[in-house]
Amino acid sequence: MQELQTLRAFVTVAREGSVSRAAERLHLTQPAVSLKLKLFQEALGLTLFQRHSKGLSLTDDGQALVPAAEKALAAMAAFEQNARALHSTLRGRLKIGTIVDPEFIRLGAFLNRLVERAPQLETELQHGMSGTVLEWVRRGELDVGFFLAPPGEGPGDPEIAHCELTHFDYHVIAPAGWGSRLAGADWSRLATLPWITTPKNSAHHRLLHGVLDPLGIVPNGVAQVDQEACMLDLVRAGVGLSLARDALAMTERQERGLTVAEGVRLPCALSFVWRRDRGEEAVIAEALEVLTGVWGALAP
Repeated sequence: MQELQTLRAFVTVAREGSVSRAAERLHLTQPAVSLKLKLFQEALGLTLFQRHSKGLSLTDDGQALVPAAEKALAAMAAFEQNARALHSTLRGRLKIGTIVDPEFIRLGAFLNRLVERAPQLETELQHGMSGTVLEWVRRGELDVGFFLAPPGEGPGDPEIAHCELTHFDYHVIAPAGWGSRLAGADWSRLATLPWITTPKNSAHHRLLHGVLDPLGIVPNGVAQVDQEACMLDLVRAGVGLSLARDALAMTERQERGLTVAEGVRLPCALSFVWRRDRGEEAVIAEALEVLTGVWGALAP
């Protein structure tokens, strides 16, 4: 630090052309600055300044050394700034539960912003069904996660806090050529057709049974899968009906000719969940702050 103070004194006197003005800028006494310059020149074996009636001016040797001294001070200032930043940089690990596909939940944008804001924070991703992710968060195996439920319902668990990120609809999709079988069909009629069902932890299961159970109807399940890609493959193969997010349903209809039941849809919300008693933890607060940047204002 003494060497840095000496370098600062040298550069400041060179800029000001006066020991007294340099002393004021450095908040030092004039004799202290003069002593630093004297010792600096003796250590280098060079004469860096020459006196004249208006103060001091640099010698050729002094002019040659000023750029190097300024560069050294700038490098040290950057080093100190980085060192100070480490005191406030968020560290640790954030375990995130993911669902459906990365593009839909904007996972890339979320992780990119998170890395920019907290480069020392490690992230760990665990993919699963919506209900499974919720259970992992409840048990503390994950810190945060994405979750699907009808708008306004959320996880339905007082231990879990959530915020809704976006609303969308699920549609009933069927194999190509099934238009006549779906025409004018209500839920009672749709339930009798072959269905590709999902486990209870799936959002598809909860949404479908949410509308059928009050009617006392059980879907005619012919196959059960736990991956959205498998469901779509089975529908394309002609096995039966399934639910699909609106964007997927429209794409499958346009590109593969799948049938979409008209006038039948199930509203849904994509939410972000975390344990309520951990909401003040720095890593979770940071994740929520980043989500605001990715999705806009969040609805708690």
